[in-house]
Amino acid sequence: MKVISGFLKGRKIEGFDILGTRPTMDRVKESLFAMIQNNVDNSVCLDLFSGSGNLGIEAISEGAKYCYFIDKNKKAITIINHNITNLNIHKYSKVLCIDYKKILETVDVKFDIIFIDPPYKTNYIEDSINLIDKYNVLNKNGILVCESDNLDKIIYNSNYILLKQKKYGDKFIVILKKV
Repeated sequence: MKVISGFLKGRKIEGFDILGTRPTMDRVKESLFAMIQNNVDNSVCLDLFSGSGNLGIEAISEGAKYCYFIDKNKKAITIINHNITNLNIHKYSKVLCIDYKKILETVDVKFDIIFIDPPYKTNYIEDSINLIDKYNVLNKNGILVCESDNLDKIIYNSNYILLKQKKYGDKFIVILKKV
């Protein structure tokens, strides 16, 4: 994997091999960021289920001022920290080894963009959106970027409007805006 654009363009991002994970491929990431490019500059992001940190790193490269990288898998956290060190982006990053429910319950930050890319065989997208609402951690007009293998798993309520939806092979990207 590599950074697609921005000040880190072309730099390599290390991946990993953990059962149940799959990185967002470069062509999908490029299209995804083209869809949200007007929201990224100077934003504060939350990369839930970070994996390698691929999406959050791309956001930083494209102008996000800060990104929180969250994963409960210690191997993933090691990879994220390695990538952040190699790219020298510590001043834009915070990495936490914590469950998504706990971070959404305890964080005292409001985000402009939240990436929700959980393991595919889960209902974590719906759970995450419900917790984001319950704890009010998304700014007004903030966006959610959801990725799943099944469009039916991307369940959201009337606090959001659908901005964009696209299918890439076996995955769906859905972008929601808080109203």
